[in-house]
Parts: sequence; structure tokens; C-alpha cells
Amino acid sequence: MGAKGQLKSGIAADCAGKDKTDLNYMVKRAVQQRGYYPYFFPTTAMGRKVLWDGMDKSGFKFIDHIPGPIIGGKNNTEMKVTLKNGSIIQIIGTDNIENVGVNPIGCIFSEFSLQSQRAWDLTRPILAENGGWAIFNFTPRGKNHAYDLLKMAQANDKWFAEVLTVDDTGAISPEAIQEERDSGMSEDMVQQEFYCSFELGQEGSYYGKYMSQALLDGRICGVPFDPSAQVITAWDIGIGDSTAIWFVQQVGGEIHLIDYYECSGEGLAHYVNLLEQKRQENNWIYRAHYAPHDIEARELNTGLSRKDYARQLGINFVTLPQLRIEDGIEAVRGILPRCWFDERKCERGIKCLENYRKRYDEKHNVYSNIPLHDWSSHGADAFRYLAVAIKQGSQNGGSMTANQAREMYEQYARPVVIG
Repeated sequence: MGAKGQLKSGIAADCAGKDKTDLNYMVKRAVQQRGYYPYFFPTTAMGRKVLWDGMDKSGFKFIDHIPGPIIGGKNNTEMKVTLKNGSIIQIIGTDNIENVGVNPIGCIFSEFSLQSQRAWDLTRPILAENGGWAIFNFTPRGKNHAYDLLKMAQANDKWFAEVLTVDDTGAISPEAIQEERDSGMSEDMVQQEFYCSFELGQEGSYYGKYMSQALLDGRICGVPFDPSAQVITAWDIGIGDSTAIWFVQQVGGEIHLIDYYECSGEGLAHYVNLLEQKRQENNWIYRAHYAPHDIEARELNTGLSRKDYARQLGINFVTLPQLRIEDGIEAVRGILPRCWFDERKCERGIKCLENYRKRYDEKHNVYSNIPLHDWSSHGADAFRYLAVAIKQGSQNGGSMTANQAREMYEQYARPVVIG
């Protein structure tokens, strides 16, 4: 991304040395106005690898684009450069969210599509107070928060937005791209990395193609509430993390996702009130509420489980047995072709499903079989619990029978080793 002229913010998805360009712009602004200028990466390690220690193909270090005569000091440990006029340029990661609580005049979010939306949410009010600016650069990673920001910027004349593919920049030849295909790069990755495609979903995505098909089929649309069908909910309950809830109706052979809710920092009472509010506003009748097995874990100080506490508040959860994550993912793939999503009420949940993906093993240069835990995990996990409940027919009578639970445990439940 680039901020130009009088524009205070800018965006770019490109294939053209974006970090080198953005760093030089930041240096210019830091010389013009004394202040703090953070250069945000998804992780501190990525920032060190890409910008602090990174070099171009001629061997010139990117950080050396800051001219020596204007430098007052360098701190390698903190990846901080202090200019003689007192300005500070620092490379930091938003993986530690406390790093974002700074007072910038201007900042850059590199590979914003891999960062948390919360990093920008925490920074933007400070920039507004300081009359500051922000630049975002990224490679597409499906239609996530970075895509939404790009669409907003393209429609807002106060922002500069630019998308550059290899056809625009000529940075990589068609022959070189074909060599990448021939050497095993997937077409999804080719389109994403070289042609800035947002359409093929996140590389390593579990459900990206299924969600793309749902969009093509017209199954992501306005989905009205059917008063003849009861509502079920499926939960991923977070402790010190987000809680996600899908609201669902089964209408014939179709699965209608009529609403989605996600929140953090609230207790169960908040969600009890939410369910009651939605019931009254929409005339819903709830049939069952499904939660993962760990809802039955008991607290040492009270001896009560969260399931017990929820029952006291008025929610009687049906507990789903502990299954292997792989089995739950397959259950999701099995029901997605039957799903209809309300595009407005389920917008956040849809993005979670589109962007839920495998963890990348950098050591072995492959995607592992372990999901990456990030912002998309909560909605995807709640949907996985929904899929397991539907697959096993656990809506029968609004509860799971003892025989169903025992059969599921015998078929699926076994130790899962993560490492």
C-alpha cells in the first residue's frame, strides 16, 4: 500500500517490492516530522527476517535504505532506529497485542491479511488523535478483513488503493511462473501470489472451495427465518478467548444458517441474555443448544462445570463427545453443500469458514495436519460442532442418546497428540 499526496491512509495488494517502497516512504515522513513510526508485521520473527535482516537480490539490506547520516542510533535487539531529529522507526510484531499500544504518528501494516483486525482497531483512534497516517500492504489471503479494507478504500476518495499483479509490474516473467507450477506450486497459490486473486480462498484452507461454491450456487444470500422450524445453536465457548455461536434451522434437507454471534470478555450470563433477546425479537423457539465436551470440566473452587452454571442460568446444553479434529472437519465438508448462509447476519462466520486453514510448517515447507489457531478458529470450531451434531442425528428429541454418545466415543474418541 502507499499513502500519497494529502491522503492519510493507503492500501495496496501487489507483487512489486512493497516493503522496500513503504520503508522509504516512512523514512521520508519520519525526517519531516518527529515522532514514533512502528512498522508492524504479523510476528516479530517475520519482521526481523523480512525487513531488519532482509536483503534484495543484489545483497543490499533493506534497513540500510535509512541513510547513515540521519541515524542517531540503532538497537538490534528491539529492531529500533533512532534518527538524529528524535524520530523512532521500529519493527515490531502484532502477535503480541500489547506491542500495538504505542503512540504513532504514522505506521505500516505489512502483510495485513495475516494480522489481526484488532491491531488496526487499537491503532486507529491514536492516529486519529495525532492526525497521523497508515499504510497497509498485503498479498491476498481470501476474502478476509484485508479484502474488506481494500474494498472500502477503493470506494473512499480519502484513501489511495492499488492492486498490482505481475502483469502490471513485470517483476516475474510468465516463464518463471510456469516453472513454479511445474515444480509443484498449486494453482491456488499461483493466482494468489502472482495475480492477486481473492477468489480462490486461503492457501491451505479447509473449506475455502466449499464456500466459493456456495457463493456460486447462490447459497450465500438473504436467508429468511422459517417459522415452521425450530432453532438450534452450536457453540465454541472460550475461556479468556472469543465465544462463537451459530444459529441454525434445518428445513427439509437444507441447513439454514440464519445468524452468527461472536464476542470476547463476557461471561455466560451475557450469552443467556443474548439468546433471550433474539428469541423475543424474532419469535424463535429453541430446540437444542450444542457445546463441546470440555463444557463438563469442573472448576476446583466450586465443583461446578460450565454446563452446570449454564443450566442455572437457563441453558440446557447437549454435550458433544470429544472427537478427532480431522473427523469434525470431514463432518463439516459433508454438510456444507446443504448449507445456506445469511450473507448479512452471518458475515463474520462466513469469513471464519473461508479463512480457517492448516498451520504451515516452515521447517519442512509443507502444511501440517494441525489447524492454525487464529481469529477464524472460533467460528470454524463452532461450525464443526454443529456438523458433528447434525451428522450423528443428535437433534432427535433435542438431545443425544446414551447409545449415540457411546457409539461416537467408540468410533472416534482417542488420544490426539499435538506437537
